[in-house]
Amino acid sequence: MEFKYDVIVVGAGHAGCDAAAAAANLGSKTLLITMDMNKIAQMSCNPAVGGIAKGQIVREIDALGGQMGIITDKTAIQFRMLNRSKGPAMWSPRAQNDRTRFIEKWRETLDNTLNLFIWQDVVIQLIIKNDTVIGVKTSLDVEFCAKAVILTAGTFLNGLLHVGKIQICGGRISEPASMGITEQLIEKGFKANRMKTGTPVRIDGRSVDFSLMEEQKGENDFHKFSYLDFTPRSLNQLSCWVLYTNETVHNVLKSGLKDSPLYNGQIKSIGPRYCPSIETKIVTFSDKSQHQLFLEPEGENTQEYYLNGFSSSLPVSVQLKALQQIPAFKNIRIYRPGYAIEYDFFPPTQLDHTLETKRIKNLFFAGQINGTTGYEEAGSQGLIAGINAHINVHGGKSFVLGRDEAYIGVLIDDLVTKGVDEPYRMFTSRAEYRILLRQDDADLRLTEKAYKLGLANTNRYNLLLEKKEQLERIVSFARNYSVKGDFVNSGLESFGTAPLRHGVKLIDLILRPQLTIKNIASLVPAFQELLDKIPNRREEILEAAEIFIKYEGYIAREKIIAEKINRLENVKIRGKFDYSAIQSLSTEAKQKLTQINPDTIAQASRIPGISPNDINVLLILSGR
Repeated sequence: MEFKYDVIVVGAGHAGCDAAAAAANLGSKTLLITMDMNKIAQMSCNPAVGGIAKGQIVREIDALGGQMGIITDKTAIQFRMLNRSKGPAMWSPRAQNDRTRFIEKWRETLDNTLNLFIWQDVVIQLIIKNDTVIGVKTSLDVEFCAKAVILTAGTFLNGLLHVGKIQICGGRISEPASMGITEQLIEKGFKANRMKTGTPVRIDGRSVDFSLMEEQKGENDFHKFSYLDFTPRSLNQLSCWVLYTNETVHNVLKSGLKDSPLYNGQIKSIGPRYCPSIETKIVTFSDKSQHQLFLEPEGENTQEYYLNGFSSSLPVSVQLKALQQIPAFKNIRIYRPGYAIEYDFFPPTQLDHTLETKRIKNLFFAGQINGTTGYEEAGSQGLIAGINAHINVHGGKSFVLGRDEAYIGVLIDDLVTKGVDEPYRMFTSRAEYRILLRQDDADLRLTEKAYKLGLANTNRYNLLLEKKEQLERIVSFARNYSVKGDFVNSGLESFGTAPLRHGVKLIDLILRPQLTIKNIASLVPAFQELLDKIPNRREEILEAAEIFIKYEGYIAREKIIAEKINRLENVKIRGKFDYSAIQSLSTEAKQKLTQINPDTIAQASRIPGISPNDINVLLILSGR
């Protein structure tokens, strides 16, 4: 057995898996170390991928050559496009997944990735020399050498589980915590803190009365996370179920608050504002008589269900009694209760945009260790860390995405510039250029970048070129083809839009909100003939073309705004100033600029507490 690698990835959660796959696919000899090879890419919380803004991130991971989207599609038991009632900038894909098959497919993918090796063990120490990481030491007293290490420890660093007054050391239920790494890094000058998250009860579907809930079926159209595979979904598509708590449920929960770790002082760490526990909901929203819950299947061939919206760390007896007050759960049986978990994280302002730590060279952090929450946020960080670890080892320009290029760019810039005061979750509202960052154009934005890196393969790149060519043909035809009312007016009226009084270009009809490319093509044979010649992914390309045409003005305006801001991204300031010596800066600005040491004027402007006057001072000192 060999003990020398280019890149070592510690932890095989969602960050670790995409990090290891990226580094290996780029050509680095990569070792993935995990506590349990049978729980690779374990869905610790709900068995779902995507959602509001998160779905866009997975589309971006796929466009960059990552694996999360492909594996999600292959193991999906339900797919939906969320936010369809809003504009396409808000559309967000989401899939329910078979939890077991998701693990199996990830394991199969990693086992068959060239340059990638797996070792089952626990890393207890980083090997650091001259402020550079050179390897890791494990609990089996094995030392592995590497030129770069990516730490993706999830919730395992000094993890502590809570169920009522019961406390158990662990990173997940029935899995041990990881000790020693936090303490070592603190000795090296890193700052660490504690966060809290939680997960709901798991329910036996045989004990549920489904007739008392609202069925929520999935969609079965062309949408996917990855369009590399044209085959339909292979697993049976299952429904989710909508139900509600009631005041009786709330009264039972309130009776147990004295034993809640969240309210009796047992938990002191930072919890998630946007995914609160059920006990937090009934306290914070005490005026609400009910809260919506979703019962989600865990897999195609299991009776296990996940109760989304009922995260709790209350005693088992309280959880069970409260659930029994919901009519559909009168005879409920559970597989295991909900629980809370506290764990260590490192404030991400200690990282560069590459996710390399500022204190230790070639050491990267990705995932919940950076204070984020969610499989998608973790996977995207892992991908970027894997790419940049490979670049550090083999040479090349660092790979960083801008805020106008990807949600991934927004995520990482928020982390390293603003830091976190609660578990960070991506929302569309965090992205100031969300019209540019739609789920439909992730490949148009990112695949060429990934191809130049060597991460996106030739097949993926050729599909991109084909899509671009077809889009250009459709848009060009629409701009130049003239339509007369005599031939289309009866059809226009049937679609609920005004008839033409004079000839117009086809694109003018597409711009009407009542019309789509498809129904216009049914009135214009030449246009229909053009569309029929699209060889692959016809539905995907038609949707992308229609969005581009209808939103072209908004897209162009947002690009102009982004370009203006990007001028400040080109003004480099790292290492140019001793901020503490600049008298015209505010005291807060001096402290924060010194702490974060921003790369550019633009990054400095996004640091909380930095005023426009502070930025003007830096611009003057930079000669701008």
